[in-house]
Amino acid sequence: MTDLAAFTAFSALHHASTPLLLPNAWDHASATALAEQDFPAIGTTSLAVAAAAGLPDGAGATRAETVLLARRLGAGPYLLSVDAEGGFSDDPAEVAELARELADAGAVGINLEDGRSDGTLAPVELHAAKIAAVKAEVPHLFVNARTDTYWLGGQEAAATARRLDAYQQAGANGVFVPGLTDSTVISALVKHIDAPLNILYSPSGPTVARLGALGVQRVSLGSLLYRAALGAALGLAAEIRAGRPVGGSGGAQVPTYAQVQNLSERPRRP
Repeated sequence: MTDLAAFTAFSALHHASTPLLLPNAWDHASATALAEQDFPAIGTTSLAVAAAAGLPDGAGATRAETVLLARRLGAGPYLLSVDAEGGFSDDPAEVAELARELADAGAVGINLEDGRSDGTLAPVELHAAKIAAVKAEVPHLFVNARTDTYWLGGQEAAATARRLDAYQQAGANGVFVPGLTDSTVISALVKHIDAPLNILYSPSGPTVARLGALGVQRVSLGSLLYRAALGAALGLAAEIRAGRPVGGSGGAQVPTYAQVQNLSERPRRP
């Protein structure tokens, strides 16, 4: 299991002078490459885990794959937070058991979301019970409680605040509102809650610097990097098929075979 110092270090990143920018990896190579760019903490993205296995995201179908990825990444030279959807169960005891497995694998944090695959939100009391069970089982694990009020739509700021209040009272260390980009609402939530607020970066939303000025303390990239990588691969394949020259055109540099091979030989966390 991860030592207490790692849990403490991860928590401290949420109380710095600038927001924690958390990139989300999907395999060992992407996590290690991001760590080499001096990102101290790495998250996982449930979309990539599901897509790699040919399974739907957000449907509770990837528990085994999520644990396996955590075991592959948990000893890396970075602090790991795992996207665990809704905990893959509506039984708080089973969610707590998952949290224990992830902590044993080396994770210092976990995301738990209240959105469901049918477009509804889990009852507040149920999600709060999951959070409380996780904190009772693994007290030092950083629980980032996510509400999908804005992600799914149809919920106002007051409903979001009520959910975040309940999740904080249950023991959440941080709260996450993906889909929220309105600066006025973000600022109001920061003033309302006591826990660090996590916002999902949107290319059309506020910059990281602007979010920091609003009081946001964690900015996640979610599935953006994975989707961008997939888009780049498709674009490159299309260019090659069309007979157009590739490389040297100002785009992102493609790592060499040796560079990628070398990622598997990086030192692991002491």
